[in-house]
Amino acid sequence: MTDFTGDFRMAIGGAMVCGSLTMPVINPATGEPFAQAPRATRDDTDAVITAAREAFVGWAGKAHPVRAKHVRAFASAIEAQTDGLSALLTREQGKPLKDAEREVAGIVAWLRAAADFQLPVEVHEDTSERYCETRRVPIGVVAAIAPWNYPLLLAAFKLGPALVTGNTVVLKPSPFTPLATLKLGEIAQEIFPPGVLNVLSGDDELGPWLTSHEGIDKVGFTGSTATGKKVMRSAADTLKRLTLELGGNDPAIVMHDVDPQKIAPDLFWASFGNSGQVCVASKRVYVHTDVYESVRDALVEYATLVKVGNGMEPEIQLGPINNQLQYDRLLGLLDKCRMEGLRFACGGEVPMGPGYFLPPTIIDNPPENARIVCEEQFGPILPLIRVQSYEEAIGRANASTYALGATVWCADEDAGWALGERLSAGNVWINECRPLSPLVPFAGHRQSGLGVENGLEGLLEYTLPRTMSRKKNPIASD
Repeated sequence: MTDFTGDFRMAIGGAMVCGSLTMPVINPATGEPFAQAPRATRDDTDAVITAAREAFVGWAGKAHPVRAKHVRAFASAIEAQTDGLSALLTREQGKPLKDAEREVAGIVAWLRAAADFQLPVEVHEDTSERYCETRRVPIGVVAAIAPWNYPLLLAAFKLGPALVTGNTVVLKPSPFTPLATLKLGEIAQEIFPPGVLNVLSGDDELGPWLTSHEGIDKVGFTGSTATGKKVMRSAADTLKRLTLELGGNDPAIVMHDVDPQKIAPDLFWASFGNSGQVCVASKRVYVHTDVYESVRDALVEYATLVKVGNGMEPEIQLGPINNQLQYDRLLGLLDKCRMEGLRFACGGEVPMGPGYFLPPTIIDNPPENARIVCEEQFGPILPLIRVQSYEEAIGRANASTYALGATVWCADEDAGWALGERLSAGNVWINECRPLSPLVPFAGHRQSGLGVENGLEGLLEYTLPRTMSRKKNPIASD
């Protein structure tokens, strides 16, 4: 049984390595360090990539069903450690324990789904003269870089497809949330051949070391758009393949025919789930003028019932902001709202005491050029904006460099669908938010991403096409 109380080590080439350097890990509910994680050096980085490259030939050479069997075994081993992983995830990330348990269940589901996919074989020609086909082959060594808001689930978006298609992986968690991921690496060593799945934790230097390293063939990255641009620059010299899932300032449109009391809970969680720290959270909500006041009041009423606190406590529904850097940024956004004279429908008070806590905050009808509308807040601060028409709503919703997700809330589903078709986003949902599935492609448009995750398309991102042909019945030479 895995020990989740301490002894956090990196998985390098089948060995569990303490490393020569450490870094503190903060519990965001207290603001205090509770563990030490290894801090990888440049030598550790070179060693792990060497190990992954050495393991690649053997792993890629295994039959697809054999690789899939390993991935399923990994999923089952994780599932058996749900309690320990969930508690550790809550302590380092802050989310309520029930949400952490759902995240662990998510990585299990995503791994199993990836293992169930079959790689396509496309036959282009099969005649008396020629046979020609295209198969998918693995790329090589993948650097999988996961963020701090969903460190396990968003790692799974990359791990399953990369491993089942025959790549070897170096997984790098955020320095804010390395611990549960390091335990994944420990579990993996009992499942995979040495060097197939490695986990390296480190500070802000580690990411650029990986993305620029000539031994890395592909980068799968989830994080901010600003960092995603740095990843692209870093990967350019070696022409690495990239899958980038980046930021979003996702709009929601609330139509005139909704029942405000009925949609309030769903609309609240679409915006405030995981304390707003979700790439596809509804981050600006455009409400038709006919129902603006009633929707606002229903949201405020519901928000006052939601319990914020330490995620280890059983009744808590929203935990703290994950880290000091993001917490300070959100405090700055609140200060800017006050400086701009914006109205607070609820929230805005910073509680006294330890931890990075913020209550759900709703800004009442700010102007479109307000910072809280223009920027992705990535926290529990929601601008609620009155619109006079759907033309106005669509124009405002689409006026962004981001285009990740969008939602429409309505009673007339056909009208909502028609409105959704006009939204510029990779993912549009009607009367629901982020029903993500490992079977359904997930992609950002504009500056919200590059490439696809999930579904068969996401799986194929970790492969290259190889076309082979042969001429039949060649003329024999004399």
